[in-house]
Formats: sequence, structure tokens, C-alpha cells
Amino acid sequence: MDCETQHQLNVTFLPYPTPGHMNPMIDTARLFARHGVNVTIIATPANALTFKNAIDTDFTHGYHIRTQLLPFPAAQVGLPEGLENIKDGASLQLLSGIGRGISMLKGHIELLFQDLRPDCIVSDMFYPWTVESAAELGIPRIFFYSSSYFSDCGIHSIQRHRPHERLVSDTDKFTIPGFPHRIEMTPLQLANWERVSDKVTDNFGRMFESERRSYGALYNSFHELESEYEQLHKSVVGIKSWSIGPVSAWVNKDDGQKINREHKEELPEEPEWLTWLNTEQNDSVIYVNFGSLTRLHHAQLVELAHGLENSGHSFIWVIRKKGGNEKDNSFLQEFEDKMKESKKGFIIWNWAPQLLILNHPALGGIVSHCGWNSLLESLNAGLPVITWPMFAEQFYNERLVVDVLKVGVPVGAKENKFWAFSDEDNVVGREEIANAVVELTEKEEGREMRERARKLSDASKKTIEKGGHSHNNLIQLIHELKSLKISKAVTEAS
Repeated sequence: MDCETQHQLNVTFLPYPTPGHMNPMIDTARLFARHGVNVTIIATPANALTFKNAIDTDFTHGYHIRTQLLPFPAAQVGLPEGLENIKDGASLQLLSGIGRGISMLKGHIELLFQDLRPDCIVSDMFYPWTVESAAELGIPRIFFYSSSYFSDCGIHSIQRHRPHERLVSDTDKFTIPGFPHRIEMTPLQLANWERVSDKVTDNFGRMFESERRSYGALYNSFHELESEYEQLHKSVVGIKSWSIGPVSAWVNKDDGQKINREHKEELPEEPEWLTWLNTEQNDSVIYVNFGSLTRLHHAQLVELAHGLENSGHSFIWVIRKKGGNEKDNSFLQEFEDKMKESKKGFIIWNWAPQLLILNHPALGGIVSHCGWNSLLESLNAGLPVITWPMFAEQFYNERLVVDVLKVGVPVGAKENKFWAFSDEDNVVGREEIANAVVELTEKEEGREMRERARKLSDASKKTIEKGGHSHNNLIQLIHELKSLKISKAVTEAS
């Protein structure tokens, strides 16, 4: 074995199969490979297909990156072949099948770790048991958190102090203890597992306890965005952490021009929405997209459509077609025809080249569910946000955007509920939606938010350049892992 191979750092990445977790981890793995690390990503076949092109391209450019495939036990959990990602769970039954399938992979993954013998495991938060796997191999385990420091610190604080339990009503406000800013929330805005103790609470407990027992944590965030919460994380969780975000902007940075070119080449002639956008004034169009896991009830779709129309502002709305839901489809079809006629709005079905749209000069803001990746993309593009959190840690992210960064207008979402459990009562009305759009686009506060968002955009571009915080953090982490590998080899040899 030559010296180079001996000192080559081998890192195995284990992503969790849902877009909000998987995409940033794949981007992170690609960044490691671009900095000389030998990278292996463990994934099931259908999930691996979603990032195959990116990995193949990196490999042809000479980077050491590959995917190690694991068969998904579809038949054993009664699922059709190819349903392996949480985003494909269109019903509770499918979701629980996918979840069961994922947990059945544990033994196979542990055997893979033994075979691969990596120098480090970067594991998604949803695999707490990888702490033990890494300990058995005598290597560091890095906890990968796919959201903000702010939300992680919020969850730790609520679990420790339980401030919501002293309130009479679920709609009363409490203040998050130990935070540098005064942050108020209501019990209804917490995820169900945070409010009431159940089996899920135990699972999350194990997860956050595994973070404390990890060698360190990786965050897709950047110092200029939430430095105070980066600090707080160190004292609350007590481990090192490295902010290396925004990873998607970083991994696509050098081919930013290329991406736009490729997107345009992929698009048959200029698409209708782009022709329409090109006629709109700068900073005037609102982009509406709720990510891959949100499904809106009919009553909510109707309110949203009317709210956007009543605001008097142009918008682009990305909607996933629902199979067989006639009521939704016919309403949206009529709405789309009406918008085409008035030229005030544009609907894109199923998928949109989000980065291309966000960076268009006509864009003035985004309506977001406050998923972390979407927020990073809008801030990277310098756009303020109309915040509409739905579930999970999104209500914490809303408070970061509105109260700390001051680049967001809340639409007034009151309850933390995953779509599969929510009901038609819990609807945000058209007035609130229209008012939020008007505040963002016409009021002085909105103008100030746009200014702040542009400053954050500059910072997010600088941090991933040579000498920037995120850039330095990644280099430093790789050096540290290399030193650990060398000292382990020395100890074993003596």
C-alpha cells in the first residue's frame, strides 16, 4: 500500500431517504470528495437513482465517490418495487411501510460498515444506533443535522425545561428558555412528540442523545446566518460542530453558469413560465412552493388561490398533481385558466427548476413552508420570505426568519401537523395570505427585509469561497479526521 492510499481518508455517508435530509447530505458527500476524500454513500436503488447523474459526473472528473447499493425490502413490507422514499408515501399506510422498510435495513448497514471499514461515518440524525457502530469500529461518528442550529437548540431547551407545561391553554405563549433572543411560541406550534410523551418522543430522545455522544455535528448552515445559535449549540449539546453551508450553493458554485445553461438546454425552447417572467417587473413576483412533503387539503388550496389573486400581485405557484382527486384538479384547472387569461399568475405542475426561478430578477419573495433547504435557497438568492410552517421543526425556523433575521412575514399558521393527520378546520384564510403578500411587496418593512435578505445573500456567497467560514470549516474538519486516522494507525501499530 503506498503512502497516498494509506493516508487517503475514507468516509461513509448514510443519508435518510426523504428529500430534505438526503439532498443536503449528498451535496455534502460531494464536497468531501472534491476535497480529496474517498467517499461512499449507502443508499437503496430507487434513492440512488435520484443522485446518480451527479455522482457519475463527479466520478468522471476524477473524484473518489461511489454509491454502495442496499436492496430495499419492498415485498416484506408489502410495498410495490421502487417505493423507497418518504416523499412517495401518499397515505399513512404507505408511509408506515416505507418507515418499516428503512428500519429493517439496520443489520445490513452494520455489516456494510464492517466491510467498508471507513475512517469516519457521517450519519443522518434518524439513525441513532450508528453511534454504537462507529464505537465498535473505533472511529468517529459525525451527526448530520439537516436543519438550523436554532431549531436544534430550541428542541433541546424545550425538552429540558418543558416551559409549555405550565400554561393553561395550548394557544397561550411561552418563551424559549436560555435563548439570546426573546422567542415566543405556543404549545400548538410544537411537534406532537414534544408536547406529549409517546413512543415517538422516545425515538427523538435517542436521536438527540446520540448527537451528544457523537464526535461532532455537521450543519448545513453558515456562521453569518446564526452565529449566536452556533455558540449556544456548543454549550447546550457540548460537542464540536462545523457549519459548512449552504452546501447546495457550494456544490453548484463552479458550474453556476453551467447549471443555468444546462437547465435551459434541458428545457425544450423557452418555457412559457420563463417568457411570462421576463415580462414582469423586477422584485414583483412571489414564488409559492411547499416542498416535497406537504399536501394541502382542498379547503386550503381554495383559500391560497383566492389569497394570491386578491393580493393583486403576480405569482408563480408550483403544485404537485394529485392522482384521482377530481375536486382539487378541476378547481385548480379553472384557476389556472383564469390566471392565464389575466396574466397575473402562473401554475407549474409537479416540478420546477427552483434555482433558475429564484435567481430571476422579477422575483420579489417566496411563500415557504420553512423547510431549511428552501429557506437557504431563498436567502442565497436574496429573497425575503412569507413564512407558512406546516410540521416538524418548521415553526422554529419561522421564528429564526421572522424574529432573529427579520427577513420574514408570518402568514399566521397556528398548528404543527403533518398533512396525513391534519383536518380541514386548520385553514389559513385568504385575507391573511393576501395581507402577507402586500406587506412583503408594498410596505416599508418589506423593503427593509429585502435589504437584509440581500446582505445575507452576499454573506452566503462569501462563506463558501476560499477563506470564508464554511470553506475553512470543511478544510479543518477533513484535516482533523486525517490526523485521527493517522494517530489510530500509529496506536494500532505500536
